[in-house]
Amino acid sequence: MSGTIDIDIGGTFTDCFAQLGSETAWCKTRTTGYDLSRGMLQAIEDAAGRLGVTSAELLGRTDIIRYSTTLALNSLLEAKGPRLGYITTEGFEDNLLIGRGSQWSDGLSIKQQRNIARALKPSPLIGRELMVGVKARMDHRGCEVRPLDEDDFLRKLDYLVDSGVRGFVVCLLWSHVNPAHELRIRELIELEYGESYLGHTPVFLSSENSPRRLEYTRATTTLLNAYLHTSMYSELSGIGQRLRAGGYRAPLIMVHNTGGMASVLRSTAIQTFSGGPVAGLMGSAHLGRACGFENVVVTDMGGTSFDIGLIVSGSTRFYQLAPTVDRWLVDATMLDTHSIGAGGGSIARINSDVGGRIEVGPESAGSMPGPACYGQGGREPTVTDADVVLGYVNPARFNGGQLAINPARAERALRDRIAAPLGVPVTDAALLVKRIVDAHMGAVIHKETVLKGYDPRDFVIFAAGGAGPLHACGYAEAAGMTRVVIFPFSPVFCAYGSSTMDVLHVYERSAHFTLFDGNTGEWLADTSGFNAIVDWLAAQAARDFAGEGFDASKVEYSLELDMKFGGQLNVKRVAAPSVRLTGPADVEQLYRAFEVEYSEAYSPLGLNPAAGVEIDALILRARLRQPAQSPPEPERQAGGTASLGSRPAVWELGAGPVDTPVFEAAALAGGTKITGPALVEAETTTTAVAPGWSLVVDDRSAFILTHEQGQQP
Repeated sequence: MSGTIDIDIGGTFTDCFAQLGSETAWCKTRTTGYDLSRGMLQAIEDAAGRLGVTSAELLGRTDIIRYSTTLALNSLLEAKGPRLGYITTEGFEDNLLIGRGSQWSDGLSIKQQRNIARALKPSPLIGRELMVGVKARMDHRGCEVRPLDEDDFLRKLDYLVDSGVRGFVVCLLWSHVNPAHELRIRELIELEYGESYLGHTPVFLSSENSPRRLEYTRATTTLLNAYLHTSMYSELSGIGQRLRAGGYRAPLIMVHNTGGMASVLRSTAIQTFSGGPVAGLMGSAHLGRACGFENVVVTDMGGTSFDIGLIVSGSTRFYQLAPTVDRWLVDATMLDTHSIGAGGGSIARINSDVGGRIEVGPESAGSMPGPACYGQGGREPTVTDADVVLGYVNPARFNGGQLAINPARAERALRDRIAAPLGVPVTDAALLVKRIVDAHMGAVIHKETVLKGYDPRDFVIFAAGGAGPLHACGYAEAAGMTRVVIFPFSPVFCAYGSSTMDVLHVYERSAHFTLFDGNTGEWLADTSGFNAIVDWLAAQAARDFAGEGFDASKVEYSLELDMKFGGQLNVKRVAAPSVRLTGPADVEQLYRAFEVEYSEAYSPLGLNPAAGVEIDALILRARLRQPAQSPPEPERQAGGTASLGSRPAVWELGAGPVDTPVFEAAALAGGTKITGPALVEAETTTTAVAPGWSLVVDDRSAFILTHEQGQQP
């Protein structure tokens, strides 16, 4: 009997979803920021206990551990990277400092962009004194214009080493077409300063990290991978060692922004930035197919952030147009998820600069000290404190009773920081905090759907995260939506999501082909160059899968292309009907696919075939399918009663607490209907059924919440 373990490490909680044979278990533990492996192993131990085995037995039977984390982003925000040297083509040393015109606003919130006059460029990760240019040049076809001056380079290399660098970032012009000079530079570094002299000093080549056109984003992508490499390697190697010591023998698999996964050795920092939200998105697509929901807004409200993503007609193929990591524009394939600082730990405060308005987030209390009600030294009121004061949270049962909640501390924090300055009752202050954060999340949902051309009323919300079920009615109503689905495992939804994912590697390469010439009316006739790149990428994929211990013969391939009309700068990513182009029929079929996807994105009025159609890049997706997982169903409480009585809870401003019925989630039978206001308690979350909403339990034990005014006749 084999098993799987899926881990999602967030800023406040570490979630675990484990399967052993036909049995499943899930749990939440506190994230241990000082050593992520401790919280991770505690989660595995708790899950093993629920499955009736020891953690050693569970790890010994586990075939695969899938892991998503925000470790890379945390390291970047804390500026904990090593001292790096930047090597580029002579004359382009200031490329990273100059950036693009939009660099002033890249990564800033809309609120910050409103005052762009005060915006500053991000602080460089490499000082100008550590940026050197080498005498070498390739042209856009990859032909050598100027050979590498090795003597000049070695002098500059000595200067960088004497300056104390502990890693090198190499980004030469047109190296994605011909990497010969970059490869020679790495060879010279390793010859001159071997591991015995400097220890392990990594060399990061842009031609390997981001083999795409546009040198600025190629450089930033390579730089971020280099900057975060040391901290990620240290943390992940520690996790790997602890897992092996516990009995796990297979590779640790990382969730990627592309919607796929790969082993730690095949993963870069950039690829893992939004692994958690992407896992939730992929899990939602799987559940949507199983439950008959095609259009879904995926929401995950945890302790630190609120993440959303869209599934349209069952597809997750929405990619970020200009992916940004912190303040840096990068060239990486990332599924389009959006995150804001709105979670259970988001801090509420009064902004006296704008007339005493309550603002919630983006700052978070995190897991340490956490909300005031945790009793760990936190003094500022948070969203969780507001939920406790409103009566929505059972203090004796928070996170299964593993964390003691102190309502008096929550009330004091809200009274001192919010209620007293505004002269309102503490319950009104708590409800204002809740409504403000709900309105913020609802506005983001509305914007993300409407700006993509969709009506939010055509979607259903999947509410996930520990705080999601508490706030789902509020942010759904703020977004103008009437249906919410909450699954039994919603508190660990991203961990569940990774359990539905296949092992997927993505390989990219820039290459220019004219698919259709608008001037001559001719189609691409010689497809050998196109197919040669596909074959080269496929061979690389086969080597990587075999190196990870998988059967490369079972890998399935699909192709996406970055395409555009002639004269355009931006591209549209298109799913190619076939992986290789074997004749005129394949070429014309690809053109029709481009027309269809371009029309859906920009309307048929945007089509301009007279300008011709060009291919800018090839993206090969190599997939090894994993056994299909059915959505798990929790065990019903045998002979248990669904009603847990009632307790006071506040639902309206100025109305005070009202006696609100409370139910046990695990005891609710399929077909049960509950009309709000009501509270439904589970081990790791509580579902708040607001006035005007109703809850129905379906045959999968999922809660279907519907706004009464929005019910269909």
